[in-house]
Formats: sequence, structure tokens, C-alpha cells
Amino acid sequence: MRYKDYYQVMGVPRTASQDDIKRAYRKLARKYHPDVSKEKDAEERFKELQEAHEVLKDPEKRAAYDQLGANWKQGQDFRPPPDWGQGFEFSRGRAAGGEDFGGFSDFFSQLFGDGSPFGGAARAGAGRGGRTQRGFAAAGQDHVARVEIDLEDAYRGGSRTIELRSPEMSADGHVSVKPRTLRVSIPAGVTEGQQIRLAGQGSLGRGGGPPGDLLLEVNFRKHPLFKAEGRDVTLTLPVAPWEAALGETVSVPTLGGAVEMRLPAGARGGQKLRLRGRGLPGNPPGDQFVELEIVLPPDSPRARQLFEQMKRELPFDPRAGIS
Repeated sequence: MRYKDYYQVMGVPRTASQDDIKRAYRKLARKYHPDVSKEKDAEERFKELQEAHEVLKDPEKRAAYDQLGANWKQGQDFRPPPDWGQGFEFSRGRAAGGEDFGGFSDFFSQLFGDGSPFGGAARAGAGRGGRTQRGFAAAGQDHVARVEIDLEDAYRGGSRTIELRSPEMSADGHVSVKPRTLRVSIPAGVTEGQQIRLAGQGSLGRGGGPPGDLLLEVNFRKHPLFKAEGRDVTLTLPVAPWEAALGETVSVPTLGGAVEMRLPAGARGGQKLRLRGRGLPGNPPGDQFVELEIVLPPDSPRARQLFEQMKRELPFDPRAGIS
């Protein structure tokens, strides 16, 4: 995927005001509109211009785009950072989700399409933003942000501090990002993709209307042991060949602490075992699945001697039946 320098496309500096961007767009749109332009690449240039304008005209998209930094060059190989969009607060309904941007580039889709923090998340949950109160007072707009928490936080719940970044536009039409810190109560058993609503933490209402809400969409940080799917979690458990063959009792990590589990005799690598109720809490709670991984002992003369003995005394063909 290629990086798009939207400022270069529109011929404006990164310090351009919103009025500068509007004027540049009008000028270039007249020059490259396919219906009137005589430029041979007018259609392609106009499409690029539309995409750049879609991002830079919107203070929230522009502020998010600016977080990528100024060191990227037009056409350079690009992949969004793993934490792209985390903690970035935007107004529900202002993102790309729900609009038709099928003609835009893969670069735009990765940053602002349905699968991005500025796409699908913006449409999740109905909000009250823009609704009138008593015929004249408008409620504030709901805001949405994706946040990362540890899987242990989802298991135990509790109060956590989160850092958010909120775009703001100054009176002279320049966009900046303002950080804010909130103390949030994480409910035990929250799942990935679930939203936590913070009443009154969105934008202020107009004319005395109530403020909007802030919806935090939960994402889990990568865990060294567990993978979560809904309330279920999966753990890959290394076991020795004799533990699998003999069906021995082994210690298994869970989110609630280690438990003892007896393997079935003759267990196979890749086999999944279930620990009921050992996933994320809920009604009902999730389960923990234990996927077995057969691990050979370290190479040594003694290990080789024992394997040679097994080869002589326990002859079998593991590929029997495979033609």
C-alpha cells in the first residue's frame, strides 16, 4: 500500500487553515474536473483531489491523519501503526462509516474505512447527538473512541486511567489535538468490541441542552498467553510426549490463577480441551480452551538413546493409511 500525501495533492502546506484548504480545492476542482478539463490525467487527478479534500476538510479526519507524522513521502510503502486510532476521540457520525468511498484508495480505506477506528466504530450504538430539547436547546454530540485494556482488566474489572486525544479547531481555522485523561470503571466480563458509555462526557449542548455521551469501544492488548473470542479464551499449552501419552495431570494457567487438569491418555498435538467457566465472567461465563502442543525434550545423547530405544521396541508407522 502506498502513502498518500494529501497536502501535496492539494498543494498546501501542513500548516494551512481550513479556509486555505477550501480555496485550494475549489481552484483545483475547476482545473481537473473531467467534464471541463483538457488535462490527459484529469480523471485520476480529480479522484485524488476528492480523496485528499475528504480528509483535510474534516478537522477530525485531518487531525487523525496528521498523527502519522510529516516524514512520510508520497508513494512510499506504508502500513498503519498497530495502535492506529487508539484513544482518538471523534464525534459519532463524522467518520467515514456509512458513506460511499468505494472509489478511494486502499490507503484511505485502511485509515478511515469500515474496519478502522474512524469507520465502523462511529456507527455503533444510537446516540442522541443533535436532538432538540424543548424545541430550542440541542443536546451535545456523542463522541466515540477506541481504547486498549489488558485482558486481566476485562476479567477482574476495576477503575483504570485512560488517555484520549480530541481534535479541536481554533478560531483561525487551524486544527490541533488536545489530550485529556479520564478515570473509567471497567466492568468485569467486558468483551472486545463492547462499548462503555460515559454519560455527559461528549461535547456540550447548545442553548442549554445536555452534553452528549462518550462511548469507549474496548480492544484488548495482545496477551502473551491467551487469545479471547467473545467471553471464551484459548491457551496453547506445551506438554511433554509422555504427559500426552500417559494422560498425566498438568498445571494450566487461567485468568483466575493456575489449575490442575488431567490430560486424556493418548492426547494428540492440536487437540483442544475445555475448562468450563474459566473464561471471562458473565451470565453464563466463558470457557477456556486448552490447545495441546507436543514439545520434544532438548537434544542430548541421553534423549537420543531413549528415542532409539523407542524406535526399536515400539515400531509403528505414523503415516499408515496415507498413500
